[in-house]
Amino acid sequence: MKKKKIKYQYKNTNQSLVKTLFVGLVLILSFAILPNFIKFIDKSFKTNEIVINSSKQNFDEVFDKQKKNNTSHNKINNKFSWDIFDDIDVFGKDEQDEDPQRLSASTIEELFNENGYSLEEVKKNKILNVGNQLTRLPKELKNIESPKKRKKLFIQIVLPLIIEENLKIRFDRKKLFEILNKNITTKRDKSWLELKFKQYGVKNKDFSQLKIRMDEIPVSLAIAQAAKETGWGSSRFAQEGNALFGQWTWSGDGIKPLDIDKNEKHKVAKFKILKASVRAYQRNLNTHSSYKKFRIERAIQRDNNGKLNSLKLVGFLDKYAETGKEYTEVLKKIINQNNLTDFDDVEILPTSLKMKNLI
Repeated sequence: MKKKKIKYQYKNTNQSLVKTLFVGLVLILSFAILPNFIKFIDKSFKTNEIVINSSKQNFDEVFDKQKKNNTSHNKINNKFSWDIFDDIDVFGKDEQDEDPQRLSASTIEELFNENGYSLEEVKKNKILNVGNQLTRLPKELKNIESPKKRKKLFIQIVLPLIIEENLKIRFDRKKLFEILNKNITTKRDKSWLELKFKQYGVKNKDFSQLKIRMDEIPVSLAIAQAAKETGWGSSRFAQEGNALFGQWTWSGDGIKPLDIDKNEKHKVAKFKILKASVRAYQRNLNTHSSYKKFRIERAIQRDNNGKLNSLKLVGFLDKYAETGKEYTEVLKKIINQNNLTDFDDVEILPTSLKMKNLI
């Protein structure tokens, strides 16, 4: 009986030990699994409202951040597009000169030679350094006996002035189309447009009219008119008043023609420097009602192939002089005899990477 009792007690002891081990193992596993299990339960049983609000909050934060970045980017772009046409360092340097220097013809020729500036090279390479600019014509120009030499020097002098002023218009025209293609017009864009409407005499903010008026004058045509109006730089108006295109004025500063009728009150407009004369000439053709047909024909040529044909355009300048049709025929002869159309596609030598990207 004792053996049996001892055996029974031993069996109970073993069972208690197994139970204790099992409970201990369960407790250990529970403590190990419980934290992850709680996270899983918490994540799985969140309400839909909390999830949606959290998602929307994150979306709004990202959207707002992108919006701020885009706004900053647009501000940079707008500032760049505003400044880029006003920050060309070769423009407007000497327009305020009160006493422009006049060089002699021999000095000018020497400077041009030193700079490697020849019309032959310009025609060949189609590149011009506008640094070769003068503010006044040399007095000796009218005394050069060789017509060929006098014409050559005259063209060398006026060519950089004409091309540079045309390039300014091209930059303005490019900016105009950039603004028109924008979805949003900035305050600076609007201010710029207001200025251009005024400069080109456009009323009622007529963009189609501004596009027609804001365009270049073919180089060959401008040279021909300057040659005709000044006798290749020898006229009194050109020598004394830097007037390259014989424009009249009734109120401004000017030189009175010697052979004018007593009843006539007009004068030939006078300018401080040659460049100002070129600019006034361009504005005249681009705004005066007498040259409306000229501008329409130019717009048609732009629409067709983008290139301007001076020999066709000149036919619409019969109102520029009293001789009318005869005047336009003289201009055609000057263009053809001197091969002036060779200069129509000449570009400016860029002075900076910024200008190179614009041209």
